[in-house]
Amino acid sequence: MLNPPPRTPEETVPCCLPEQPRRLLPSPALNDPEGERLDPGLPEVIDAHVHLFPERVFRAIWRWFGEHGWPIRYPLTADLVTRFLFERGVSRLVALHYAHKPGIARDLNDFVAGLAAADPRIIGTATVYPGEPGAPQILREAFAQGLRGVKLHCHVQAFAPDDPRLHEIYATCAEAGVPLVMHSGREPSSPAYPVDVYRLCAAERVDRVLKDHPRLTLCVPHLGADEFDAYADLLERHENLWLDTTMMAAAYFPVEVPRRVLDVRPERVIFGTDFPNLPYAWDREVKQLRRMNLSDERLGALLGGNVRRLYGL
Repeated sequence: MLNPPPRTPEETVPCCLPEQPRRLLPSPALNDPEGERLDPGLPEVIDAHVHLFPERVFRAIWRWFGEHGWPIRYPLTADLVTRFLFERGVSRLVALHYAHKPGIARDLNDFVAGLAAADPRIIGTATVYPGEPGAPQILREAFAQGLRGVKLHCHVQAFAPDDPRLHEIYATCAEAGVPLVMHSGREPSSPAYPVDVYRLCAAERVDRVLKDHPRLTLCVPHLGADEFDAYADLLERHENLWLDTTMMAAAYFPVEVPRRVLDVRPERVIFGTDFPNLPYAWDREVKQLRRMNLSDERLGALLGGNVRRLYGL
């Protein structure tokens, strides 16, 4: 198991069922120490889950997290986010963002495309609001600007993975040959989201998507939290599914993550952090992964090599 922090008796409960969800939000901040930079003895580290937004959007997100999620330890604007990580030894990063309403995706995509064009170490992705008019065209315009993937968020954008509105988006991603990063796991969740995510998000819904769209490359963040075993099963059955570790390998949340979810198809698990929206040290997850006694080959693939393959770097 990936060991969680100690829990009180009240927190030690059976694995949650959809009708009795165990919400992971709100959660506390940790005052854990941070390193000045990554250990030079590590293999290449590419952070595949970094959020970059315009400052006004960042500030709205931080306010939401402050009220419903966790205290943000690194309230940095986009230019400072990239400088912070690169100065500390991260070689490249995947920039993710999402549109919380129709009509704003183009502006967000333009913003990230500009950042990626200015620094080749930034792998930019696009977003769109499911069901908004012209969604495929919005994505094609973003790909023409050099964006190399798509990010969607079931919780924020209030959709189920197998919602019919997604078919045109899945088809557009498959046609372009770009990965789709979609937060389709149930956790971390909060009652403050606009929908009950336990009604929308389930591994069996993602299973249907993978079956219906075999040419789609889908990456699910947070190791599919909290349905870890179910997502390990999906990894075994579907060659077009990837997972990222974001926050779940950091031993922060009071959940037990089975080691199997990392081991079953290690060539399709990638490293991510959620930086800068973290309640703990920026390098915590790298340190935790290093303590797992992975082989040099496995650690190198997890921290960077697999990301290179996923995005064709």
